[in-house]
Amino acid sequence: MPHRHDIDRYLGQLLDVGRFKDYGPNGLQVEGRDEIRHLVCGVTASLALIDAAIAAGADAILVHHGLFWRGQDGRITGWMKQRLQRLLQHDISLFAYHLPLDAHPELGNNAQLGARLGWRADARFGEQDLGFAGALDMPTDLAGLTALLRERLGREVIAVPGDGRPLRRVAWCTGGAQGFFEAAIAAGADVFVTGEISEPQAHYAAETGVAFVAAGHHATERYGVQALAARLVQELPGLTQQFIDIDNPA
Repeated sequence: MPHRHDIDRYLGQLLDVGRFKDYGPNGLQVEGRDEIRHLVCGVTASLALIDAAIAAGADAILVHHGLFWRGQDGRITGWMKQRLQRLLQHDISLFAYHLPLDAHPELGNNAQLGARLGWRADARFGEQDLGFAGALDMPTDLAGLTALLRERLGREVIAVPGDGRPLRRVAWCTGGAQGFFEAAIAAGADVFVTGEISEPQAHYAAETGVAFVAAGHHATERYGVQALAARLVQELPGLTQQFIDIDNPA
């Protein structure tokens, strides 16, 4: 069975965590037992995921969103106490990789979302080159693209039309990357796909002619952590893994 340090070291190198500026620590966030036989992966280290991992007999949990978010004051109270208490009581390690998992060219959230939609990136854009962009194999319209997203992601999307141009080039960045819309426009996109929308993006779409689609923060970020856990099992003998999806409407 691999040691937790083996997992921490392997993932740190694979995802090149040192090159990213992030608002929370990437890697081992909570130290549990030394040896790890069974790994549960999920999107967010919520109490629901932690409890499901305990029920599944997990020795460790691997997530995209860990315990630490921008603007926290650091006190171990409320929801933070509950999550941390469960992990420590059951001696479970927590590994979390935020921006490094978004950006990885093969296993990352953007790469994995693109693979499920048949999109191939030929350029990167935005802060720390997190965004992906590429030409569509066949031009489509907004109705066709949103139908594809609904089918592949299994949820409704929010679409703001541009000027009705054929969609030949798509830019995408999973999660809460609505702030990358202007960079996507500058990168030559006909449509930008991300997880969330804020008030300004609807105006940018109307004024620039570039369509905007919000397909769900959680829905667009389910795939990187699964690919990462599968790679771990290939590389570290004695490890098993399972994905537990805690549904989130956001």
